[in-house]
Amino acid sequence: MAEFTVRGGLGARVDHEIEIKRSRFLCRIVRVDTETAARAVIEDARREHWGARHHCSAFILGSASLPSQIRRSNDDGEPSGTAGAPMLEALAGRSLIDCVAVVTRYFGGVLLGAGGLTRAYSDAVLSTIDIAKAEGKLVARERRELFALALSHTDAGRIEAELRQRGVTVLGTDYGTQAVLRVAGERAQLDPIVASATSGARQLEPLGHEWIDVDWGDTTQG
Repeated sequence: MAEFTVRGGLGARVDHEIEIKRSRFLCRIVRVDTETAARAVIEDARREHWGARHHCSAFILGSASLPSQIRRSNDDGEPSGTAGAPMLEALAGRSLIDCVAVVTRYFGGVLLGAGGLTRAYSDAVLSTIDIAKAEGKLVARERRELFALALSHTDAGRIEAELRQRGVTVLGTDYGTQAVLRVAGERAQLDPIVASATSGARQLEPLGHEWIDVDWGDTTQG
């Protein structure tokens, strides 16, 4: 199953607010790659909304396919299990990784009860994810094979454009005595494309694997 995060690199952010019985729930989802960065986002929300009673949070770091995946949540003074846990379930249920969700609550004077709080915190995160998806602010994360393609400087621009046109993921180009494109994908699919673009003059050199951002339509998983 494909997994997703916020498009735009580390620090990219999506915000949305819902109101339930006069209580305001302000959600921010921010892309992070470490616990330290996640906790910094939580503290930023606390400083920005210093007048709010609660700044509940949840974050997921790393793919569910890895034993090292980290999942954390915090109710921040709400009744146990009514905030952080449903927020974490919302992230996991929508297959979001490498991000932190913080929901800041401004109490509206009406008690919601445990069930109401659970739904409110879950809905705050889910609605923010829905907004992000609708606005194209989510991107898939996949572990792909990486390769180097060494080219002359005069050919690099043309060949890169042709590779991109044919759907090859080009991560960047390093310039030295040659221009070296870094591309991601499956070798069986890439080899014939590279052979055609270079008239058989160049071959891919393996660089290992890396987690990369992939547009939804280019995902290899279900």
